[in-house]
Amino acid sequence: MNRNATFTKFALGLTALAMLASSALVSPVAAFERTDRGNVIVFGGRQAIPVLDPHVRYDWSTRMIQQAVYDALLKYEGDPAELKPWLAESWETSEDGKTWTFHLVKDAKFHNGDPVNAEAIRYSFERGLKLNKGVAWMLKDFLAPEGISVVDDHTVKFELKAPYAPFLSFLPWWYIVNPNEVKANEVDGDYGQKWLTDHAAGSGPFKLGRWEPNVLYEVEAVDDYWKGWPQGENRPAGVIYRMIREPAAQKAALQRGEADIVEGLTSDDYVQVKNIPGIVIQDHKGMTTFGIKFNTQKGPTADINLRKAIAYALDYDALIQIYNGAATLETSPLPDAMKGHIEVPGIPRQDLAKAKEYLAKSAYKDGGLTLDYVHVAGLEEARRIGLVLLDNLKALNINVNIKPEQWPNMVAAGSSVDTSPNMTSVFTTPISIDPDAVAYQYHKNSWGQYYAMAFYDNPKVSEMIDKARASTNWEERAALYTDIQKQIVEDQPEIFGMLQNRRWAHQSYLQGFQFSPVRFTGEVDLYPLWIKEEE
Repeated sequence: MNRNATFTKFALGLTALAMLASSALVSPVAAFERTDRGNVIVFGGRQAIPVLDPHVRYDWSTRMIQQAVYDALLKYEGDPAELKPWLAESWETSEDGKTWTFHLVKDAKFHNGDPVNAEAIRYSFERGLKLNKGVAWMLKDFLAPEGISVVDDHTVKFELKAPYAPFLSFLPWWYIVNPNEVKANEVDGDYGQKWLTDHAAGSGPFKLGRWEPNVLYEVEAVDDYWKGWPQGENRPAGVIYRMIREPAAQKAALQRGEADIVEGLTSDDYVQVKNIPGIVIQDHKGMTTFGIKFNTQKGPTADINLRKAIAYALDYDALIQIYNGAATLETSPLPDAMKGHIEVPGIPRQDLAKAKEYLAKSAYKDGGLTLDYVHVAGLEEARRIGLVLLDNLKALNINVNIKPEQWPNMVAAGSSVDTSPNMTSVFTTPISIDPDAVAYQYHKNSWGQYYAMAFYDNPKVSEMIDKARASTNWEERAALYTDIQKQIVEDQPEIFGMLQNRRWAHQSYLQGFQFSPVRFTGEVDLYPLWIKEEE
């Protein structure tokens, strides 16, 4: 669909692919759009936004726009990530950890002028829980819709079923929608899902402009945003998220002045463009892990000995080489910077003798099989990792079928045991600073939810995760997470690969970039960005 926008119509004017792939080292020219309202930043990204509804879906591109047009009670900022008050100016909890009371700012308003009040908070959480999609898994085991109540216009109370230590840490991803707008656009009691696919009902610093699926997504700055603008008059007039699917085309767009910032260049490209005058590389060690998820319930990879054989056959050092050193090997299912992380003793590294021992114990002792390895289409490093796997598994007489796929299709396939591939290449960024954000992916209740594509099932692990979630004593939780990490590695539901540095390339005149490790792979907080024009 197309919407009318107040910006000057944007056109990248991309030329033939051969020209786009040019790697000549030339200084870029300004890419931002000048309009009568100010400068519009152009972001070149490879991942589409199929559903904007904040309670139905989240991945990096979706959430980047969600965070632009919606607000939440709290927000993550900084590195290391810290929880900051946002729609909630303060809060308190009861001694037993079950009752949480939030006091709201009094001047927040939705884009249509309606106040952001306690009823909007109550409705938004009720909606998320009742839809039971997207964000619901974070809270549904501990919070019921009837547990949310309005105390007064600016005070809302949450009564949890049991203490839940990670409760606060998940709140930044529960965005608040305008009940009046959503209800006005309901169809057959769908809670406005169809409408919110490509519309927004938020109070964030931006509002939606044009929405052209698989082409561009535009957000316009809200002049009188209730929280103000940190840049003052230098705030952007808006941001255009432009689909550029190939890294070579992204690099060319950056060099040719057709993009202000891009994500997802290849490691070789980042090495090259950092030498171009006027280009800045953002390179941060975050919490993004790379793993190869096995389908543990169906097909050959349901055999634990085969999984272990594959894990010991992989050349882990090659992963670091592919990223030109901008990565470190995983030592646990939890990323290094996460509270509760331990270095798990005996986590697999390449050992062909061990790989062959495990293969001999499996139902496929002579190999002779072909396994699918699915990765995000256009993600060069993931493809190259597949080639490493292909080469390594020849020693076990196992062939690898490398299959590129669009991310939405990968998520759809990974939502069912019957359709999840033998091996799925996935980058995972925890959405919380609490270890539960990672551990719960290995709980049976999370089967098929985005990153739980392995369909891992160990009742002992699920029980420990439940205990850790409910405890308010950190020492008790830490001991549980130690055992959880060790047992998951022992069961090998995936290959635990490496922690990828988070990188973007942008023009030097783009100011205000702020990194936070809890954001997803290519996600950028658009709110603090601005353009510094030459004097």
